Amino acid sequence: MSFCYFSYGSNMNSARMEARGLAFTRAESARLCGYRLVFNKRSHCTVGVAYANVVHSSQCAVEGVLYTLADPSALNIMDRFEGTPVRYSRECLAVQTAVGVKNAWIYLANPAYVEAGLLPESGYLAHLLAGAEFLSAEYMAMLRAQECRPSAQIQGLNGLLHNA
Repeated sequence: MSFCYFSYGSNMNSARMEARGLAFTRAESARLCGYRLVFNKRSHCTVGVAYANVVHSSQCAVEGVLYTLADPSALNIMDRFEGTPVRYSRECLAVQTAVGVKNAWIYLANPAYVEAGLLPESGYLAHLLAGAEFLSAEYMAMLRAQECRPSAQIQGLNGLLHNA
């Protein structure tokens, strides 16, 4: 069984992984072929906000970070953060790395939590952008061009400044 985890979302930020207690021994670039990145996983706490998800798309590939987990029990910790099995399901899929194909755990949004017309918050998108060293220039440009909503903290701060 593989103890690799492929992140295409906020866990591309290795500091976020560490803050969540998700120790890893290696991080490397990887691609999930036959899928594309979408922001259609509905937030469970903020209306209109999306989290990352992947959907089948034969001519596309999702870039991300492949982590070799230090301890298999990290998957149980990750399941709690991802809301598995309710909000996301965890599946083992093949990803392409510089040295070949590896099997990795990946989280896919459950259909009951998928909704069209959602946008990620800017703070959330910043976590994806933090994976820059593992992503191609073209993929980074695509992420930077992604429309997003101001983060809730920024909205609250703007409200305080505006009302002052």
